[in-house]
Amino acid sequence: MLAAMAAACKAPAESRHDFDDKAAERGRIVAAAAGCAACHRLPGIDWPQGRAGPDLTAFDGRGPIAGALPNTPGNLAAFVRNAPAAKPGSTMPAMPITPSEARDVAAYLYGIADD
Repeated sequence: MLAAMAAACKAPAESRHDFDDKAAERGRIVAAAAGCAACHRLPGIDWPQGRAGPDLTAFDGRGPIAGALPNTPGNLAAFVRNAPAAKPGSTMPAMPITPSEARDVAAYLYGIADD
């Protein structure tokens, strides 16, 4: 019984993601160039500090992406690249980035932790 209760308290298997630091840095550069900070507050990007979208300064460990999609690297990359296709009704526009760049942005976002 205690083992079952302890197992229930464990974090989900994919609650944390580790990516190559180079991929995360490329992702930060892509996010800055694509204008993500116009709507989102992002660490490592000093200006602008957008407030229209959610603050992403502690992204890793959050729940579902856009409140609806399981928080996985593939879902995040798809959402970052084309939010309306990944989650119909999303107000975030499709971004002019490649699939590879979207994976790097996902690495950057997963590297943003509040611990």
